[in-house]
Amino acid sequence: MKALIKVGYGCNDHCTFCHTLDVRHVDGEASEVHAKIARAKELGHSMVVLSGGEPTIRPELVRWAEHVSSLGMGFGLVTNGRMLRYRDLVDRLVQHRLEYVYLSLHGGTPKTHNLMVRSDAFDETFEGLRNCSGRGIDLSVNCVITKHNVDRLNELVDAVLPFRDAKIKLSMVEPKGGGDRNFEHLVPRVEHVAMRVAEALAHARGKVGSEGPSFSHGGIPLCLLPGWEHAYDDLRTHGFRTMVEIGEPDFFPVDDLNKVQPPACEGCSLRGACPGLYRAYDEAFGSSELRPRRGGARGNSFDFVAERIVRKDLPAEITTETCPVRPLGITPWDHARDLHVRHGSRLVRFRADGRDAADIELVRMRRETGQLYVDVSPKLASDDFSRDLRQLARSPICRGCGDRDRCAGLFEVTTEDVFARDDARVRARLQGITGDVLDVGCGELRYVAELDRHDVRYVGIDPDAARLAALRSRMSRARTRLGGAEGIEDDAAFDAVLVLHAWNHVADPEDLSRRLHRALRPGGVALLVDDVAFGLVRSVPRARAAHGASLAFEHHRLDDARACARVVEGAGFSIRHVLDVGPGTSNQWIVEAVRA
Repeated sequence: MKALIKVGYGCNDHCTFCHTLDVRHVDGEASEVHAKIARAKELGHSMVVLSGGEPTIRPELVRWAEHVSSLGMGFGLVTNGRMLRYRDLVDRLVQHRLEYVYLSLHGGTPKTHNLMVRSDAFDETFEGLRNCSGRGIDLSVNCVITKHNVDRLNELVDAVLPFRDAKIKLSMVEPKGGGDRNFEHLVPRVEHVAMRVAEALAHARGKVGSEGPSFSHGGIPLCLLPGWEHAYDDLRTHGFRTMVEIGEPDFFPVDDLNKVQPPACEGCSLRGACPGLYRAYDEAFGSSELRPRRGGARGNSFDFVAERIVRKDLPAEITTETCPVRPLGITPWDHARDLHVRHGSRLVRFRADGRDAADIELVRMRRETGQLYVDVSPKLASDDFSRDLRQLARSPICRGCGDRDRCAGLFEVTTEDVFARDDARVRARLQGITGDVLDVGCGELRYVAELDRHDVRYVGIDPDAARLAALRSRMSRARTRLGGAEGIEDDAAFDAVLVLHAWNHVADPEDLSRRLHRALRPGGVALLVDDVAFGLVRSVPRARAAHGASLAFEHHRLDDARACARVVEGAGFSIRHVLDVGPGTSNQWIVEAVRA
């Protein structure tokens, strides 16, 4: 778990794309950096990584490394590598637990690299790379891609390949600082970048196979790099948890707020893991280059795994004044991924580190829909939510707190069975349905009692033959069809169509909606029920056991009621009722529509 500390913004290179181009005159006081190193230890970090600007030009560098190692933490650098050409300096830093180096090299020849950094730097940087290699250091070589080197990436790969312990990363330039000021001069189209990165990665693999360095990419939407989706790399994949700039009083979480997933990304199966586009790039060029993946599978639950017991001595009654979270600091905790939960006298911190959910999805789950649950089941999969899960809610003491919006909050377990209560609403609506009924994706058998009636002529369709056999054994009058949405006939033969907990399992909801419309008689009713994403708060053993299970029937999307209603309305339905998810509800939503 790494902390990134900026020591100042002075640098011995002059990169046009530098994030801190406009503040190069600002340097931090040595005492400020010293204090932030101590704060990183207090926050539980295992490594401090210094960055800038260029941290290696600071005369306090070795003293800072010594301070970090004296606190029992590893030491790391984000650097242009030029000062690391001095082998004795590297020797001294290694003595103080230099364990991580993220080194910038933007071209495989002096001409390309020196053009990029506007300095005669290539030979010094390359010597720094040579001095770091072979020492057991976690060593990455990062190449920022601009218009000036996008067509010369193979040269960079060839130059670094001999250093078998180095990881090679190819990164789209971020429109920030110099990258923003010089946008038109520097920023290539992302589709072209992705094509050249894929070629360079294939070129490298062709030369060394699986025995050479590892390769990664950054800042490029995953849909543009088929076959290399797994190789995405950013601060989080490197284990960074927090960072702090010069002048900031405390650490802040590493986040993805500089990126955006535009509307084109809705329904893409890569969305959880994908960085999306840089925000400024999207504003300049839009999202027409994206190629969203449809039909892939996603889970609809995201794990928050126990990380640390923060306190064991909480009193029975706590107030805003005695809040156990505020003394930990407000800003270091991630509003998407860090979760502080009161459990009796204990305060436990949970963390969602997986890349199966984007930050925006996790924030919405916590703030808007309130879908966080403690998993109390011994089973690998929670299949009876009323028994297996207990909902979490923001503590009442947060309501009157002036830091409520700045703070990640305190959460407590609630007692109401929201699943049984909300499912009763679905059962009540099913009681009012009569006549010819088509049930699409009927295999769950959750509502047999409500549909096995003399005034219901039931037809179930499902792609699972075993589930259909089970349905027939419980509903003797039921007729069944094996197949998916494509098996719905255009015969206007039904008074009602049901899609109960199957909407988000369908690859093409627009096609499904049109088929449902054609299957209904005029005035017929469509009842659609499904779930939004929810967070599962788990112990380490429970999370590990669940991840080891092989679970079927993953989701294609994580639509809420509003998204479903938009699609259904576009197919010609009139929306009669929408019950969406919010704090205090379960994660189940309802949409009822009528064919005109």
